[in-house]
Amino acid sequence: MKTSEILHAWAGILAGRKPSLSIEITKECPLRCPGCYAFDAAHLGGETELRQLSDFKGDELVQKILAIVDRERPLHVSIVGGDPLVRYRELEKILPALEERGIFTQVVTSAFRVIPAEWQRFKRLTVAVSIDGLQPEHDERRKPATYERILKTTADAKITIHSTITGNIAARPGYLEEFVRFWSEQPQVHRIWFSLFTPQIGATGPEILTQEQRAYVVEDLHRLRALFPKLQMPERLVDEIAHPPASPKDCIFARTTHTISADLKTKITPCQFGGEPDCSQCGCMASMALAAVGHYRVVGPLTAGHLYFASDKIGNAWREMMHVFSPERVEVDSTSPFNIIGNSAN
Repeated sequence: MKTSEILHAWAGILAGRKPSLSIEITKECPLRCPGCYAFDAAHLGGETELRQLSDFKGDELVQKILAIVDRERPLHVSIVGGDPLVRYRELEKILPALEERGIFTQVVTSAFRVIPAEWQRFKRLTVAVSIDGLQPEHDERRKPATYERILKTTADAKITIHSTITGNIAARPGYLEEFVRFWSEQPQVHRIWFSLFTPQIGATGPEILTQEQRAYVVEDLHRLRALFPKLQMPERLVDEIAHPPASPKDCIFARTTHTISADLKTKITPCQFGGEPDCSQCGCMASMALAAVGHYRVVGPLTAGHLYFASDKIGNAWREMMHVFSPERVEVDSTSPFNIIGNSAN
């Protein structure tokens, strides 16, 4: 990211806005993957579930998504689901509109449908394809989005592979190396990312990593990142896996991301997982990445995290004050916390 973009994000935080927006664009998905957090009963707080929400399609969906983007003015937008490719016709209109607005966009998909080669023209787009381990395990969990199908649907695309490491995977020495080697050899793969399985508080099961497995994964990722250039996980990010944020209030990712479900009004809290995620066992790559940034020393003991939390406190206070002084919706110009723009739009 350019310095100007970082300053833009900082100005937005001072204005009480979050620089990252995540939207569940649809409740529909052709897969029924075990362990999917989006369809977990706790994801939306337990009172309702993703499949029970009303969602949108066609031009109405496009217009509503862009209206939210224009209202929130994020620097980065993640389009998730369900599976966003269920709404591929709408994406053909949404993606160029986001590109024109200068927004970094990530589409997270199982790649059950062809990813158009033309999407490579978007300079700020990342297409992240979710893979659940090596072919035998993945094909069983994610059919019809099997390895064979993914290799066909992504043949003319540029993709990022994202995989979640579970306790089952961590228990098998050599598994990660075999996985990284296979996907590194595929020409359409631009880079490879890993997260660790993050359970809800009180959950049990073989997918949850033990502390010993977590330590092993950290060591193995350090080894593999030196062997495979496509495994783009910086050293500081990998180190953070051993020390996840203690709670959502300590997690920069949770605090900088506004997450909305498929009805485009239900907020997902405290982070993209929803429910009550066990932060002590968090393995979210985005959380670890921003934690690494937060621990970067700017001057002496002063870290980027100190600057963020102070800015966020100012921004929240400013937003609350604006609501006190105006009964109408008030937005704050991204260039200054003192330049107020009244806006009564929905």
